[in-house]
Amino acid sequence: MKEITQSLRLSPSEIPNRIYGVENWAGGYFGVSEQGSLTVHPTRNPLMGVEVISLVQTLLQRRVAPPFLLRFPQILDTQIKELHEAFRNSIAEYNYGARHRGVYPMKVNQKRSVVERLMAAGHRYEYGLEVGTKAELAAALTLTIHPNALLICNGVKDRRYLEWAMLSKKIGKNPVLVMEEVSDLNKISEVSTALGIHPNLGIRVRVFSRGAGKWEESGGETSKFGINTIQLLDCLRLAADQGLARYLKMLHFHIGSQITDIRRIKNAIKEAARVYAKVYKMGFPTEYLNVGGGLGVDYDGSRTASDCSVNYSMQEFANDIVYTINEICQSENVPPPTIVTESGRAVAAHHAIFITNVIRTLNPGLGGSEINPSKVDSEVVREMMDIHKDINPKNFREYYHDALQHREELQSLFNLGYLNLQNRAQGEWLFWQICRKAIKFSRSMKERPEEFIDLENILASKYICNFSVFQSTPDSWALDQLFPIIPVTRLTEEPTVRATLCDITCDSDGQIDKFVDLRDVKQALELHRVNADPYFLAIFLVGAYQESLGMNHNLLGSVNEAHFLVDDAGRPHLDRVIRGESLGQVLETAGYQARDLVENLKQMAQSAEAQKKITAEERESFCASYESALAGYTYLED
Repeated sequence: MKEITQSLRLSPSEIPNRIYGVENWAGGYFGVSEQGSLTVHPTRNPLMGVEVISLVQTLLQRRVAPPFLLRFPQILDTQIKELHEAFRNSIAEYNYGARHRGVYPMKVNQKRSVVERLMAAGHRYEYGLEVGTKAELAAALTLTIHPNALLICNGVKDRRYLEWAMLSKKIGKNPVLVMEEVSDLNKISEVSTALGIHPNLGIRVRVFSRGAGKWEESGGETSKFGINTIQLLDCLRLAADQGLARYLKMLHFHIGSQITDIRRIKNAIKEAARVYAKVYKMGFPTEYLNVGGGLGVDYDGSRTASDCSVNYSMQEFANDIVYTINEICQSENVPPPTIVTESGRAVAAHHAIFITNVIRTLNPGLGGSEINPSKVDSEVVREMMDIHKDINPKNFREYYHDALQHREELQSLFNLGYLNLQNRAQGEWLFWQICRKAIKFSRSMKERPEEFIDLENILASKYICNFSVFQSTPDSWALDQLFPIIPVTRLTEEPTVRATLCDITCDSDGQIDKFVDLRDVKQALELHRVNADPYFLAIFLVGAYQESLGMNHNLLGSVNEAHFLVDDAGRPHLDRVIRGESLGQVLETAGYQARDLVENLKQMAQSAEAQKKITAEERESFCASYESALAGYTYLED
């Protein structure tokens, strides 16, 4: 594990990359100025960057309080372009006889502003949408997308879902109804006959191959998605019997999200391409092979097959898919299909940065003042004073173990009533000082004992930050997902504190205590001592899934967000501000109506005034404050 003292040997320019690994995970979108300020480069042009702190200050001047989400729509544009150009390059290199069609899975981030920007950026590529529920379909039907773009309809479908999807053909959409089970075909046939509309059909096939990483179990034979080979044959026979064979346009498979290992992708593509070829030869003129999602994001910058990284690039992803399908189709003597991808995480993750401000810090074992020896009346405390005085680089291991023993004795004597609070406080202060000295001495060892690494993690400071893990980074809580986190400023200044991050919820899980490191996972993050100036932290790669999965734990709602564009001269422009949920809005989600709350409080306050428990002035002030706060932010505003 990288120790904080290593930064002492680093020049200011080395700190951002050696400590925070910025160049490893930034993807060309983020950097650090010579002044140590975080910068963002939405078009990947290193000369067209803006300092994030200036954007923060712009929002503060407009009375937009932190925490907030900063969106950079141009990053969405760049990612869409990169995805389609990667496949265009591969198709040209391998002389592939068909094309690529991308679709965006709405579940990744359903925010209208995000989806509309993606559709606009992808218009020239005929970029489409994937929906998995009736609500997502309802939203998609009203969006402007290219007339040739695919509208992939996945998920479990009721009659209304099917009717909407088929009728969308009449308003310029190009839907493909993907069957998840054999019985879907009967329902689709019934609705199709009633409406007089021929559907475009797809079948989701459950392949043997599985992905790699946190979502590995979502693929393979036991996946909840799709039908197996036996059911596939049943479905094909039923389609032929009902005269629907010519409407079977797509074979679809999905082996998991955030696939970390490119070999798993290649294996799945081989299997799926072979299934496509066999189905085509059976007389079903399938046009599309939908390879699903799974294109991963390198969260930790290690370029490995670890859970929070990927061992391939977007171009390698495209190359392996195109090459493999082409090879199988040539060997089977069938025409190559149009390749459909449902990459969402890779498209959306980079475009949003979450900004939180540090409220206060907690330092375990610190506080109080040095002990006056003349006021010590406990033998065990005096012995710990001697250890604190005499510990040195030669004896620190032995003396640390002695201190552990004395601490247990201190606690036992206190529990038996032989020590007072002053004695206990004196002993605890000495113990933690001894620990800090032992940690310092241990850093000079060639083979540092594990117990001192663990001790250093225990003694890490806690930075209390104005946010909710459950609302803004739920994957860090639920899945131990790593997100890059760095200060917004002071990035060329030596960090002197190792800390974990705690949110403002009343939940012990409301913390982040695992951080990105190139070689391992750090248990604490190198930060600066907080001074009189506001100290902001940025959490990166949160544009995918985090908003969709965020919850109102402790009734903390969605955060303020701001959209920024950067012009050709490198000047930022605030495009829009979307206010986060108010107190009243969040309370209403839990069944508390704002009007009722205000009225109930007024009645209680009036009753208290009648009983002379509160003055008229206090009542008016209290009720006015309460009513105005219901329209305010759920997060700390001081």
